[in-house]
Order: sequence, then structure tokens, then C-alpha cells
Amino acid sequence: MTALQVFQGMATYAALALMLYLLVRAPRNAPLRAVTILVACWACSFALDAVVAHGIPALGVEPIMTRLLEHVLQAVAGYCLIAFYLFSALEVPAARRQAIRQAVPLGAAVVIMTVATALMPPEIRDAAAVLPSSKGAGPVAAPTVAVLYLTVNVYMFYAFATALLWTRRYARGAEPRLRRGLALTSVGLVGIVVALAVFIAANLVRWAGGAMPMPIVTVGIVAVLCGIVMFLVGVAYPAVGMRTAALRVWWQHRGVYQRLGPLWTVLNQEFPEDALNRVPGSRFRDTFGLTGVHRRYYRRVIECRDGLVRVSPYVEPDTGRPLAERLRAGLAAHAAGVAVPNRARPVAMPSADGLDADAHELVVLSEALRTRT
Repeated sequence: MTALQVFQGMATYAALALMLYLLVRAPRNAPLRAVTILVACWACSFALDAVVAHGIPALGVEPIMTRLLEHVLQAVAGYCLIAFYLFSALEVPAARRQAIRQAVPLGAAVVIMTVATALMPPEIRDAAAVLPSSKGAGPVAAPTVAVLYLTVNVYMFYAFATALLWTRRYARGAEPRLRRGLALTSVGLVGIVVALAVFIAANLVRWAGGAMPMPIVTVGIVAVLCGIVMFLVGVAYPAVGMRTAALRVWWQHRGVYQRLGPLWTVLNQEFPEDALNRVPGSRFRDTFGLTGVHRRYYRRVIECRDGLVRVSPYVEPDTGRPLAERLRAGLAAHAAGVAVPNRARPVAMPSADGLDADAHELVVLSEALRTRT
């Protein structure tokens, strides 16, 4: 069980880092703000639970107040999940109105938990704080203790069950990447909802003086830990998919930029005025630089094409000789000042439209120049 909790904590903090990164890039995105607060609440409650489970005071307060704070954070997380769907599906004014209505059950849950904690007898407060890790021992039948734990589980069951229904509804019309993410999220929500149902039943049974079979409780614990991890994976999946696709394009552009080096070099030596960047770049940055890759890629493709247009009158038509040889001969003729008609010819023209197709033809020519150097 400890290994599952550690894995859940690692997944939570990794997801929080990703959400904060995305939020910095899009701070006005209301659904993203809601998800970020949700994950942050989970991260904080995970840390608080790790402390209070051993009866250790945290934040300068007694353990039961730390447990109350953990429960409030968990309830806020459930509310943020509802807010995420409201601001994703509705216009902002309507979403705000619905969010205010949904805040009423949250406020009621927080008030009930706070009152139950305040009325808890002093002699059972520390024991009540470590109750989730006491394996059935402790003041399980005390009304205030039962109400504290039952309230948070009931509210979270409502929030996550509602989110599960909305997730399945919205997944049908979503684009493929988002649909896969929502499918993973649904699996996680199913696990969380099942676990919360088990916990609610356990709360009621223990309040009545009975004992829930430990195997059933264990199933609930495993389900909630696995469900949280799967939920986080589903939430992060669309963003990670987009980042992966962007990284693939970045890697492709970086490779093309470097492979165009031989062609760009010979053209730049003959036509230095065509360079879009007036400050010469360093060889180290060209080889190892990780920033500005797309800008350098576009610039190099344009500069190569401009150079070919300028030298094209000096390149003899296709007579069977390799284009790389004819290009070198044309550059030599230009350098020698040979008089030619001032009319551009097509050189290394792509068979398809688009900058990437143009870059492909330029790469073929560049590599031919490299092999004949």
C-alpha cells in the first residue's frame, strides 16, 4: 500500500508541475485554472495526510485540525472538478452562476466538518485524526468523528459521480486526442467513485458500531489510489500529446536546419547580402542550440531558396549532370562575372505545395553537395 501511495504522490506532483506550466502560458483559461487548483489541493492534502497519519502536529495546530484542513482541501478539489466542466461547457456568465450554486453544497460540507471538529471531545481528538490508518480501531462510533469523515466522502462522491457522467457525455463529441484523455479520466473517476462508495458504507457501518470487512476496505483504498493516478494521466494526456507532437516537429526542424548547412554555406558565401540575420551566428549555437529552432529553420529555408533563385540563371538546364555539379558550376560562373540572361529558372522545385516539401528538395540538394565536397 505504501508503494501505491508513493506512486500516487509522484504522479500528483508531476501533474501539478505540468498544470502550473500550462497555466503560466494561459493564465486566463478558466477550466485550466480549475484543474490546476484541483491538483494543487490533492498535492497539499497528500502531504498533510502523510504527516497527520502518524499523529504529528503540522502547521502549528493539533492533528485533528490538520485532518480538517485536509478534508476541506479534498472537498475544494471536488468542487474545482465541477467548475472545470461548467467553464468548459457553458458561456462564462452561465458558468459563473452555476458555479455559485454549486458552491452552496461545498460551503455546507465545510461548515458541517468544521462544527463536528469543534464539538469533538478533547480525549478523542488525536485518535480521530489518525483514524484512517488505525485499521478499525479508535473512536469510530463517536458521532462527531463519523460526521467529519462521512461528510467529506459524501460530498466528494457527489462531485466525482457528477463529473463521471459529464465526462462520458462530453467524450462522445471530442476530437481524438481529447477523447482518449477523457476515456482515461473516466476510468480514474470510476475508481474514485467506487472507492468513495466503499468509504461511505464503511463510515456508516462503523458509526453503527459494526466493522467493515478489511478486504472490502482494502479494495476501496487501492481503487482510490489507482483512480487518482489514472485521472491525472487522463487530465495530462491531451497536453502531453500536444507537447510530444510539438517536440517531434522541433526535432524535425532542427535536423533539417543542420542538413541544409552545406547548401546554405555555398550560397551564403556567394550571396551574403541575402542573409536575413545580419549578425553571424556561432557554429556552437548552430550545432547545440535548443532555442529559436523554428525561426532558424524558416530563415534557412528562405535564404536557401533566395540564393537558388539568384544563381539559377547561371545553372545550366538539366543535361544529365547531377544538379549539385551544375549548381557549383553556376556559382563559379557567377563569381567569375559571366554574362547570362537575367531570367530565373526553376531549381530543385518541390513536387508538392508547402514549406516542408520545399525544405525536402533543398535537403536532397544539400546532401548531394556534402557528398561531392
